[in-house]
This record gives sequence, structure tokens and C-alpha cells, in this order.
Amino acid sequence: MRFGRPTGKPRQVLFRQEAALRFCRTLVGAMLVGFGVVPVGALAFALADVAQRARALSEGAYVRPAANLPDALRALSYEQYQRIRFKPERAHWRGQGLPIELAFFHRGMVFDQAVKINEVTADGAHEISYRADAFDFGSLAIDPKPLKGLGFAGFRVHYAINTPAVKDEVLVFLGASYFRALGRGQVYGLSARGLAVNTAEPSGEEFPRFVEFWIERPLPGAREFTVYALLDSPRVSGAYRFVLKPGSETTIDVTARLYARDKIAKLGIAPLSSMYLFGENQRSAHEDYRPEVHDSDGLAINTGDGQWLWHPLVNPRRLLVSSVATSNPRGFGLQQRDRRFSSYEELATRYDRRPSVWIEPRGQWGAGRVELVQLPTPDETNDNIMAFWVPERAPRPGQPYEIEYRMRWHKERPHRPPLLRVMQTRRGPDNLHRQENTIRFAVDFGAMSSALARGGEEEVSVASHVDGNATLLKSTLERGEARGDWRLSLLLRRLDQGQPVALRAYLLRHNKPVSETWNYILPPE
Repeated sequence: MRFGRPTGKPRQVLFRQEAALRFCRTLVGAMLVGFGVVPVGALAFALADVAQRARALSEGAYVRPAANLPDALRALSYEQYQRIRFKPERAHWRGQGLPIELAFFHRGMVFDQAVKINEVTADGAHEISYRADAFDFGSLAIDPKPLKGLGFAGFRVHYAINTPAVKDEVLVFLGASYFRALGRGQVYGLSARGLAVNTAEPSGEEFPRFVEFWIERPLPGAREFTVYALLDSPRVSGAYRFVLKPGSETTIDVTARLYARDKIAKLGIAPLSSMYLFGENQRSAHEDYRPEVHDSDGLAINTGDGQWLWHPLVNPRRLLVSSVATSNPRGFGLQQRDRRFSSYEELATRYDRRPSVWIEPRGQWGAGRVELVQLPTPDETNDNIMAFWVPERAPRPGQPYEIEYRMRWHKERPHRPPLLRVMQTRRGPDNLHRQENTIRFAVDFGAMSSALARGGEEEVSVASHVDGNATLLKSTLERGEARGDWRLSLLLRRLDQGQPVALRAYLLRHNKPVSETWNYILPPE
């Protein structure tokens, strides 16, 4: 099965296959024990076990989690919640010679729901119990005695990714279905989610949440690690398997089986959330010592027919939704292309080290669209950018769907097209001629191939398109001497200031594309 199409198999056939798989695992495990071989965790637990739970949830009414968080924890501010620290010496698997350790998040503030966390071994799955004495509450007036059985809000995976002597955070699950990962030399930036439901729909967004996790106990020397998760919400439940491979580029292989409980207007697959406040493409509305503030500066898409698109991000004044329709996409992701420290001048947050995330679909996802949702934000504390895949046909009740994809959390080795890339986008008023409602764009295409560098300037041309809400007044293409790249300058007049303008442009040589397509939405004023 692949996401985007019904399975084609009757439900009872699929479920019998899952039951048969569990029987075979049990039989094989018993045979290995008989021969004196201890089966590994994968034989004791698998995605099919979680899928059985998810299917059962979808067949019943949705049950909201109990609101049992003590008032003292619910009333915490963000700063107060940050004072609750998990004690490093209490990390799960510490001192056992294993490559990873687990640390846990306390419940409090908006993280008010408990998630059950289990360890998977050859003997089966066993819950990791909450203990208040594993946390340091700092100066907070929190009495740990009534917290027995409170449960965790989430967990962190620690692995020696930057230096052999220190196990750093490489993966975090905390809040709804949110998670984040890091590669070597990166700092936290954008987030991912297990699923997005009805994002930017008039009915309001639904936030599915992971309600239970199973973490396989790794073998000594292991370099990849498996986490299973059970997702639930009023409209959908799901079973997930995450295979984490930390490194200079950390990858997560995701497999999910979804079971719709009710009709879904819009399903977002492999959703990514990020922040864009201002940058070279949109200056700060207020005086700021930093030239740019963002976790990501654009959305890259490799369509099903191999077309590469670059969509610079904006901080609009009101909701802005755009999409690119395609079948069987080859990849998409929110990217932080600008890696110069001087572009941000921020010592604390290090926006130049924020990861990019590239989504690689596995199998045939079918027809659909990559959707970009951009919201206004007054500061950098809010994620105002979302990107995800929307299948043409969402799962229907009684029809299981399976999706697979690889996530690449990268910095130094971006997944770039085999063409000229859009290096930067700048826009502003036409100060030279001061014509009313005119806007000037400067788009630089760089990372030039040797073949194009040897070609004469007369051999390179531009193809551009402006929608009906603007008139293109002038278009010029020139070779930049400073960097050796190509600058496309566009001068246009917007007709209706209250409506967006869609722009597209790419470079050609001998009438063949030699650059990715600059795909831009100028937001309404």
C-alpha cells in the first residue's frame, strides 16, 4: 500500500494478514528460544501491533484524554516550565553501555496531556514509570508527593553526534504530534508533525496527538533506533514507526498506517512547521539590529515530472495559502539556504545553524498537491509557516492507508537541484522612477555549472509569467561580476492592492531550462 490510493484490499483481508504476521513472529521467537537464541526487540513488537490498536480506536467513538493536571502545573508560565529539569543521572539506559539514552519531559503549562512511554525488549513491551524524584523543580513551589502516576509529557533521545564524550539531543517528541531532530552541528529550528488535519480550513484545525510510544532497546554499537507511536484524534487514528539514523545529516524513515474515524476535509502528510519573521525578501517592519530572522527562508519542491521549484517565504498581513499540484512528488521541504552568520548577526539563536528538512516520498503517493500555509506573526516566538502534502483523495472510514517517506535533517549538504539555484530574492518599491504601485524584484540565480559559465551571455534568456493582477513593466537579465551569478530584475505594477500576485521565472539556454523555477506569491497589502 502507498498513501494517496485506497489499499484495494478488503479490510478483513488486511487485518488477517496483520494477525498472521503477529502469529509468525511469536512462532519464530519461540523457535529461537528453543535453540537458545534470544530474539531481538523487533521480534517482540512491530508496527502491526500498533496498527491493531489504531484500527480498534478508529472503530469506536473518540475519547478525550482526562484533564488531570494539577492546577499548580497548569498555571506555569513558559519561563517557569523551563525550570523543571530532568536529572541527567536518571536518564534511561544510562551506564548500560548503550549508544542512546532517554530523558523525559514533565507535564505542565500547555503540555497538559500524559503520554505513555514503553521500552521494547526481547521479552515484550514494558512501561517506563513516571517518578517525581527524577525531576529537579528548581525554585518552583511544587509538592512532588501528589504527583504519583502523573505520567510524562514527552521524551528526548540522546546520542553522541558532535563529540564521542557527550550524548547530545538528536530527537524530541513533545506536544500533540510534534517532533524535532538534529544533525551534527545543528541547533533546533523548524518542527515536524505526525499529521495535519484541516489546516487553514474554515472549520478550524484539528491537532492529532501521539498518545503512546514504544522505544526499542538498542544493541551496543547500534547506529539506528526505532520508535513506534500511536496517534489519535476525533477524525483519525494511526500507527507510526520512526527509524532514526543520527549523523552529519540525520535521517528518519517514517512508516504510518492511518485509519479514518470520520470524513477529513484536508489531510496534511509529512507536515513541517517553521518561522519566518523578516529577511532579504521582506525587511523588518520595525528597527532591528538583525538583518534576517527566520528558521527557514523558502520551500523547495521537486515535482513528479522532475521540475524544481523554489518558493521564498513571506510574513503576510493575513492568511496566505498557495499550492503546487503534482502527481507522485519526488521531494519537498522547508529550507534554510542562507548559511552566513553575517546574514543574522544573532549569537544566541544561531539561525545560520538551523536545519533544513527534505521529505523523500517512498512509493507512489498518487495525485495531490504540496501546500504552503503562511500566517502573519508579530515576533519570532510563533511558527507561522507550514508545508505538507495533500492527497487528492483523503482516507475514508473503513479504508486503511499506508504512507512512507524519509526525512533528511541537513545543513551542510542541502538537497539542491542539478540546475542553477535561486540564491536570494529582494524586493522593494521603485525608488528610481517612483511610479505608483510599482514593485521591483531582484532575483539572483547562482551555483553556476561549468557548462553555463563557459557560455556567452547572449545564450541565456529568461521565461517569466505574471498573473492578471499585475502588469510587467520591465524585465532584464545580467551577469553579476561580484559573484559570477545571474540577476533577474523585474519591475511590475500591481492592479489591486488587496489581492496577491503570482510570479514565476526561470532561466533558459538554447530554449532549455537551466535553473530551478522561482515561484513567488506577493501577499496583499
